[in-house]
Amino acid sequence: MKISCLQENLAKGLSIVGRAVASRSTLPVLSNVMLETDNGRLKLSTTNLELGINCWVGAKVEAEGATTVPARLLTDFINSLPPEQIDMELAVRTQTLNARCARFEANIKGIDAQEFPIIPTTDDAERAIRLEPEDLRQMIDQVVFAAATDESRPILTGVLARFDGDELTMAAADGFRLSVRSASLGQPVEEAIEVIIPARALGELARISPDQEDWVEVFITPARNQILFHMRDVDLVSQLIEGKFPDYRQIIPSSHTTRTVLDTSGFLKAARVSHLFARDAANIVRVEVAPGDELMPGRLTLAATSAELGDNVGQLDAIVEGDPIEIAFNAKYLIDVLSVMDTAQVAMETSSASSPGVLRPVGDDDFVHVIMPMHISR
Repeated sequence: MKISCLQENLAKGLSIVGRAVASRSTLPVLSNVMLETDNGRLKLSTTNLELGINCWVGAKVEAEGATTVPARLLTDFINSLPPEQIDMELAVRTQTLNARCARFEANIKGIDAQEFPIIPTTDDAERAIRLEPEDLRQMIDQVVFAAATDESRPILTGVLARFDGDELTMAAADGFRLSVRSASLGQPVEEAIEVIIPARALGELARISPDQEDWVEVFITPARNQILFHMRDVDLVSQLIEGKFPDYRQIIPSSHTTRTVLDTSGFLKAARVSHLFARDAANIVRVEVAPGDELMPGRLTLAATSAELGDNVGQLDAIVEGDPIEIAFNAKYLIDVLSVMDTAQVAMETSSASSPGVLRPVGDDDFVHVIMPMHISR
């Protein structure tokens, strides 16, 4: 293998694939990045057996070949080089990669590419499902934070993705909150498909897709155990989580007794202030809603109390329909969902102090978020 490429292009490619490198593995090759010539370009690949990323970098190929070298060492070395051309040549017998750039040179010992696991390509999958990249990024932002991080219930560490007709619905829940977001597909699917994608994989997809302007193509392997996202110059492959996701539709309340409409940014700011005092008190923030009258507008009051630090009260004007109510929520959960709402106003629907609260962006029916209330002792 003998190739040349620009330092900035190689550094960018390594930053894209770097997050799929196994941090602790019994297989040394999983700590490596595979460098492989592919149709006149340099292909970079990493995998931790759950997540795999391929990235193609423009290069001048003088001799074909492939090898794997320690990902962290190569990345740190390339990032330290000046923005000039890098020449790389592989000594096949010793599996040593020689890299030269300006007045710097290094010899990096690698492992034979044949020991690197095969990452599926689009050739191994069924017909593509096409998604608009901006819609996909927004969907991921609005659901992935609600997935569980606790591995005790693996199914909840994933995001349910349901492809049905010309619509994709994503749902994530951790037992305390639920996020559901829908979007239109580029073209209808022939049959409804449900898969559970690890939340971490979707987080990586959102991270590496901001430069994408073309459709993101989604492929699901015939065995329904892997999903592949194909973008310009990048493929991301993830194992799917086996099992049945809870029926999230049963969790969304069908009615409410109070509907409170607020300014989204004002509500977010007030929640952040309350969180300063709620942090030491299990993140509990009390929410009191009072309807308005002829003289006063409706209002929402947020209150948090810390036995050691003190207390805080914040008030917001609101349009309130229905009964007054006092309910408690986790302040962090409020901040999480309000941070990903992109409408000027948000509606909060409540029924009782012990019933879930529902948050919806005003004017956008594609997103709904449910938060379980917290118990407060009188």
